[in-house]
Amino acid sequence: MIEVQGLTKAYGEKTAVNNISFSVNKGEILGFLGPNGAGKTTTMRVLTGYLPATQGTAKIAGFDVFDDSMEVRRRIGYLPENPPLYLDMTVANYLDFVARIKNVPAEKRAQRVEAATEMAKIADKRGELIKRLSRGYRQRVGLAQAIVHDPDVIILDEPTVGLDPKQIIEVRHLIKSLAGSHTIILSTHILPEVSMTCDRVIIINNGKIVAVDTPENLTLQLKGGERIRVEAQAPEQALRDTLQKIPGAQKVQVDSVGSGGRMTAVVEARQGQDLRSQIAAKIVGQGWPLFELRGENLSLEEIFLQLTTEDPAQKKAEETK
Repeated sequence: MIEVQGLTKAYGEKTAVNNISFSVNKGEILGFLGPNGAGKTTTMRVLTGYLPATQGTAKIAGFDVFDDSMEVRRRIGYLPENPPLYLDMTVANYLDFVARIKNVPAEKRAQRVEAATEMAKIADKRGELIKRLSRGYRQRVGLAQAIVHDPDVIILDEPTVGLDPKQIIEVRHLIKSLAGSHTIILSTHILPEVSMTCDRVIIINNGKIVAVDTPENLTLQLKGGERIRVEAQAPEQALRDTLQKIPGAQKVQVDSVGSGGRMTAVVEARQGQDLRSQIAAKIVGQGWPLFELRGENLSLEEIFLQLTTEDPAQKKAEETK
């Protein structure tokens, strides 16, 4: 449904999006994740025709974003960071206006406005002026305008900004209910939203894609993605030395649990290596009581930090090349 190849967007000497390529299947929810300034919003604006690309191509439903801009816009619902609202209009009048400019047939407009307000949970606010709504309700009106014309592709840039926890859950359910019949790109800073809502995740940093996969598979792609937690009664330094000597152990962190000499250790192993049996054998062989031994997966937050946090030494080395 969406095909992006070699997309680049530069503002003078500043390259906001740097030669990225990805695809989104029909009916899929794709999470677009990255720190501030990573290039997420710029990518969204290029895909929706708000900005021209410097290089590369983007197609939506088979239409080129640049050559067939009007065809693309008919098939897209877009919720930008700041919803495009007319504050002096009522919710119903505003959504009817949006439906008109999106070429919804006259006989279907009332039905589409009603459906959009029901899905966005603002049916009881249809007669109110938008300027009298809270920030959370304005965000819902923005979401309703993105779906009022029943588009093939929905692009949402931070859709839960300004919403309370109950509203966030409702929006999450709405997005999931739209999957299958709609293709969705969801940009967010709220990491649990990605893992709870999206089928796949793109992580972008400094204008480049650094990872593409399901949240579950991302842990398997990362160096150091295998992690084992150990709790044993042992001398701290001796436990650290013993675990560090195990082949495949890349990083060992040991902390005291409390009195009695009990220690907890986290061992990060090379990708694909399960060191639990070796760890157990070493600890038992030393005669130390072993209380816990279990594997752990990296959380999406940890994956995000690993992929988007630069090592200062590495950055300096790259700059001196």
